Amino acid sequence: MTSKLDSYSLPPAVRRIATYFRVCGWISFWVQAILALVSGAALGFAVVSLSFRGGADTSGSPGTGSGLFLAVCGLIALCVGAYWAFRYTRLSRRLRSPDSKGRPKPGDVIQALRIGLTINLTGMLLTLLGAEAIVGSLLARTFSQSGAIYEFGRNPQFIQAADIFIVQANTNTILAHFVGVVASLWLVRCMSRQ
Repeated sequence: MTSKLDSYSLPPAVRRIATYFRVCGWISFWVQAILALVSGAALGFAVVSLSFRGGADTSGSPGTGSGLFLAVCGLIALCVGAYWAFRYTRLSRRLRSPDSKGRPKPGDVIQALRIGLTINLTGMLLTLLGAEAIVGSLLARTFSQSGAIYEFGRNPQFIQAADIFIVQANTNTILAHFVGVVASLWLVRCMSRQ
């Protein structure tokens, strides 16, 4: 009962911001966590499939090289972004502290939002670069199948389902980073209106 009374003694603006951080933090966390799991499973399946398919010659595969490396880096950044969204919920608890000295300063809250934006924008950039490399490689393989540009020798490399899993994993990762960016920007907007 005393915690409810203490929360009513908080300034209304602090209460609203704390609520925004709690709700937005949880939504952002769960969306990013679920999409990270789906993307991780799709990338894991693709890597296993590529290792069975490729053997020694995977030179034309979009799952190798920089595309897959950047996709994994984007996924790691997504995990960090999900953790940071969870931190927003902890920040909400600190904002609801009845002791005004225990509450974070507005500058600290803005800094947390800047870090969250940087994490998600960096992850989105890495994932987009990986997607460009993967889609470019798939395009080259598509042209080689039809003979429109060149051939990879006598053994043309066909697009496999694992290649599409990599593209899907990248798309999910980009979407999750986008959700993180939108959540952080919405929280910045809410803070600036108070």
